[in-house]
Amino acid sequence: MAVLKEVISTGPVRTGGAHGRRRGGSSVPVLLATDAVAAVLAAGGVQLLLHRWLVPAVLVPAWLLLQASQRAYGPDADAECFRRVARAACLAAAAAGAVWWFVPRDEMLHDAMIAVPLAAAMTLGLRWLTRRRTREGRNDGRVLVLGPAASAAELIAALRRGHGVGPQVVGVCRTTPAARDGGAVDVLKAVRRSGCDAVVALPGPELGPDTLRRLSWELRAAGVDLMLAPVLADVAAGRLAVRPVAGVPLLHLRAPRLSAPPRIPKELTDRLLALLGILLLAPLMAAVAAWVRLDSPGPAFYRERRIGRGSREFTLLKFRTMHRGADRHKAELAHLNRYGSNRFFKIADDPRVTRAGSFLRSSSLDELPQLFNVVAGHMSLVGPRPLVKDEVAALSEDASHRLLVKPGMSGLWQVSGRSCLPTQERDRLDVSYVENWSPALDLSILLRTPSAVVRRTGAC
Repeated sequence: MAVLKEVISTGPVRTGGAHGRRRGGSSVPVLLATDAVAAVLAAGGVQLLLHRWLVPAVLVPAWLLLQASQRAYGPDADAECFRRVARAACLAAAAAGAVWWFVPRDEMLHDAMIAVPLAAAMTLGLRWLTRRRTREGRNDGRVLVLGPAASAAELIAALRRGHGVGPQVVGVCRTTPAARDGGAVDVLKAVRRSGCDAVVALPGPELGPDTLRRLSWELRAAGVDLMLAPVLADVAAGRLAVRPVAGVPLLHLRAPRLSAPPRIPKELTDRLLALLGILLLAPLMAAVAAWVRLDSPGPAFYRERRIGRGSREFTLLKFRTMHRGADRHKAELAHLNRYGSNRFFKIADDPRVTRAGSFLRSSSLDELPQLFNVVAGHMSLVGPRPLVKDEVAALSEDASHRLLVKPGMSGLWQVSGRSCLPTQERDRLDVSYVENWSPALDLSILLRTPSAVVRRTGAC
């Protein structure tokens, strides 16, 4: 194996740590303490509101036991947090109903139905805060990448695209077919030279079972972790599971969740939140509409045909941000298109944009009328970017998978750079969302959207 001496730095993604550390997030004591605090806060809230003691007295130990029964303290607890906390809450509600059946005290069931959702919400909130503070407070791991040069470059590029705290790639150990037998010595030299905490091995014919087994023993003696990178990139941890089959550990990749039943709660939540948003933001939307009308001649709203789920067309609503008849001048400005293609059209300092439109675009206030599209069922709060017909016609086979779900007001593209992203990156993020969708991913995107809008990230 040839050792590349070049030191390469990456973006913020955590992939590993020193020998003996827990992978995947917070330690078990931290998770237990976090859940205990959440249960205490929920119990205290029930006690203050209802002035009864029975449910608050048993809530803390019962909640921790229910969490443990759903493997909420396992090695992949962070990746499966939302699902396992939700299962524990459902189990708690069912247990309360069973107890009430044998001991029919209405106030006990009433208190439990208040305490359980409160404990679940507190647990999710505190776990998110704890995980965020833990990641901000720890040092990045130092990793050495082992594998073919092309695969190593792809891995480093994937790490740079990520979000959050991550490793520092301190070197690459490039494998070659001629070094199948003596490569472990070179790797150990590179490990000692770089001072890394872990070695990330990439798939390749040079790294066979015997080589990896021998390397794992050598690295164990040096106190360094060995991690195997999967062949597929952009796969959420929740979709991966190791399953032993006939004594052989196989990596199981769960299919994307595209069937209707898992998405029914998302549909209901989208419409209820959108309706609530319309009611709360009605005064703001009325003021914006009046400003648009006063700023330049024309209607307050701009209507455009877009392609939704299943390639069905719908009318997308936005506040008008351009002068009337702006579409007629698109061909004249085509040479200024920053994307250089027909799929996306955007130019800097577009002369067709009004004074009000410039502010509305940078602040994303022009997209507020899309709440009506969400209520009507054409869009979701979170999803891929809605495309026009010409863009859909230019999609690749992989990129067309985005049409399996509803487009969204926000999405991974919105919180990762918005208009400044290159075309391939926008497609990759949209397809990644479709393949890795989960309620936890939607919640994460919704929580990140306000800060991206306030900072005007990528609003260029």
